[in-house]
Amino acid sequence: MSVATGRVVAGRYELSTLIGQGGMGQVWTAYDQRLDRRVAVKLLRPDKVAGQEADELRRRFVRECRVTAQVDHPGLVTVHDAGSEGEELYLVMQYVDGADLADHLAEHDPYPWQWVVAVAAQLCAVLSAVHAVPIVHRDLKPRNVMVKQDGTVTVLDLGVASVMDTDTTRLTHTGSPIGSPAYMAPEQAMGGAVGPYTDLYALGVLMHELLSGDVPFTGATALGVLHRHLYEPPVPVRRLRPEVPEALESLVLRLLAKDPQHRPDSAQETYEQLLPLLPARGMPTGAPLDPTRPFLRPHAPWPDRARTPAPQPQPAPAVEKPDVAGAVDEVKRLLGEGRITQAVDILGAILPAAAAQHGEHSPVVRTLRKHYAATLMDDGQYRRALPELRRLADERAAEAGQADPQSLRFRFDAAQCLEQLGEPAAALAEYRALLPYYENQYVAGDPELAHDVRRRIGHLLLALGDRPAAHDTLLRLLHDVERLRGPAHPLAVDVRRTLQWLGQVRG
Repeated sequence: MSVATGRVVAGRYELSTLIGQGGMGQVWTAYDQRLDRRVAVKLLRPDKVAGQEADELRRRFVRECRVTAQVDHPGLVTVHDAGSEGEELYLVMQYVDGADLADHLAEHDPYPWQWVVAVAAQLCAVLSAVHAVPIVHRDLKPRNVMVKQDGTVTVLDLGVASVMDTDTTRLTHTGSPIGSPAYMAPEQAMGGAVGPYTDLYALGVLMHELLSGDVPFTGATALGVLHRHLYEPPVPVRRLRPEVPEALESLVLRLLAKDPQHRPDSAQETYEQLLPLLPARGMPTGAPLDPTRPFLRPHAPWPDRARTPAPQPQPAPAVEKPDVAGAVDEVKRLLGEGRITQAVDILGAILPAAAAQHGEHSPVVRTLRKHYAATLMDDGQYRRALPELRRLADERAAEAGQADPQSLRFRFDAAQCLEQLGEPAAALAEYRALLPYYENQYVAGDPELAHDVRRRIGHLLLALGDRPAAHDTLLRLLHDVERLRGPAHPLAVDVRRTLQWLGQVRG
């Protein structure tokens, strides 16, 4: 996996990691510097292809940008931007967090047939929207399908799609056929007219692969594979997996019919055939990447952040000696420019390598963790910041004692995370445990922070419905703030306003 050296496309998109490369170009993860978000950037160099084919590639890419942007469907990757820079063409797309179907299949053997039905049904919904434009995808395959954390499916890369008009069939005659041989319909392999039925054949190949673990036709050469698509019947999947329902096997065989007229009439009809096989409403397992979840609980929130562990940072590419100091300097620069998302990723990625080099409890790694937790909080990622802060607090307390100011600060920040995550009871318990330390002048005496903790306790009591306790807590706080700082102090004004509101409610 390649990592870019800070190259910026179009003065805005900073390339990060190469995630795909092929005849159609490269795909990179990148950062949109203007909006501080992750994106995917596809690059093409038409000048690398000689003669007429270069012009065709350029036209094909421009068409991709235009037609992909026409289709508005949640199951299709969103196009953010497109253009050219010098001899290079670029397409900026939504970054999809999940696993592509090829990796998903590799991690689940055998792939549950219920998942196959759920994936195929979602793909039918996307294909219906695509075909209505009308567009033919032409390259539907597992690498072009992502399963997101919530189980929904996103289709990538309409790069070989084309508007179905009189001139587009020439695309297959100006070079090699467009698409991947293992998933290519017979009519596409022969350079004939393609249509929605061509994508339905690819869907059948994809379903066969998910059910059996392999595509229906393989061979030593692309020509050999295409020959088998044209002349050999596929092996029925129930011979390989008897537990697969007969109706599902029958549908796959219909989708793989050599003659387009023998396939289902549309993606809509295919969906109707899948409908009886979809799971009934019920409670999902809670595991990520479960494609049945959208059918078990349609439109339900995901993830259930009260129960789902936070995603862990992805490890950095293997390096012998990570440049920790350089990473920290880079993070400081990014934070100074307001690019928090990118700073979070750099810190999360360098941590495992730094721990391996310096030791998990080394001062270097602890400093990195402090930066990481603080940056996560700045980015509003409280669920991910919380375990880091608790770990830092425990490690510091084990070395310097429970009353150590730094340990208390980590606990205070953790309590703020609990507040932001909508866990008032847990936050209240943490603040109450902290308050004695801040009120004890011989330990960490900090009247200002103690007053802030007391205000938070009062507000959390309100959130929990205990108005009398909240009133008493805030009234005592008001007296102390007025005595120390005067009645015009901002905290006194804020607390007085809350007490007035409480008095109206109680009255």
